[in-house]
Amino acid sequence: MSGTPGLRMAASDMTALSLWTADAVVLFDWLINVDLDQIPVRHMAQKQALMDLLQQLDRSIPGHTHADIERAHLLLTREMGL
Repeated sequence: MSGTPGLRMAASDMTALSLWTADAVVLFDWLINVDLDQIPVRHMAQKQALMDLLQQLDRSIPGHTHADIERAHLLLTREMGL
């Protein structure tokens, strides 16, 4: 749409996301174990955004265990019908 302003983004602007806890646990587990240097990115900001997401997930789901990770994998796999 012509003339529509873009997103306003400043260093202090925040966006809240709601994730199913199982999704958050699985994403955290993947991000903590993946080699970010092996993920193809078009811009280094994408890698930084993944690291920021990892930090937020770490704060959002403190104290999770290996059993929690396994349960989250199981729940999501069931949701997929697998």
